[in-house]
Amino acid sequence: MARASTKPNKNLYHITRESLHLTREEASELLEALAPERIEKIENERTLPHPDEVLLMADKYRQPNLCNYYCANQCPIGQQYVPEVKIKDLSQIVLEMLASLNSMQKRKELLIEITVDGRISGDEVADFLDIQEELERISIAVEALQLSPRLGRIFFNKQTSNQLDAQLVIAFYDNFSILENVAPFRDCTSATLPRF
Repeated sequence: MARASTKPNKNLYHITRESLHLTREEASELLEALAPERIEKIENERTLPHPDEVLLMADKYRQPNLCNYYCANQCPIGQQYVPEVKIKDLSQIVLEMLASLNSMQKRKELLIEITVDGRISGDEVADFLDIQEELERISIAVEALQLSPRLGRIFFNKQTSNQLDAQLVIAFYDNFSILENVAPFRDCTSATLPRF
């Protein structure tokens, strides 16, 4: 059994490994391509992981949020363009998404009016920027749904202990066609979803 480190301010890679009760040696065996020394350097932030190492950890640790963490915090391009997605409780994610979608539903007509002529006039800029921010909140909520470990348990496992959460997500996607191309969960099987 892995002994928990007493180091303050552990990074997400360190926290994730310890949450799985793995020593660096056991993690190295699981990851196959990373030596314990390399894992130690990444966890103690003496070196940044390579993207392929992050993908490997995300896959083997079954924590897709490691990819978002890397992109939002360590990749120079991602730091400019990728928001960090905070993992929350599934019901909180869904409620925040529903609130944003309800807000967008009310603004849909305004968005059509602003963009129908193919240009945004000076008096439309503030409204357009507000709509753009709301769409960004929806985008982040969709990413949170995709990265949610609880959502993964609902859709990756055939059996679920909480049918209400599954029904909430299905109802959520059924009621908002704006997301029909984002994640059509109703007919998916574990074979069609990425495995984390």
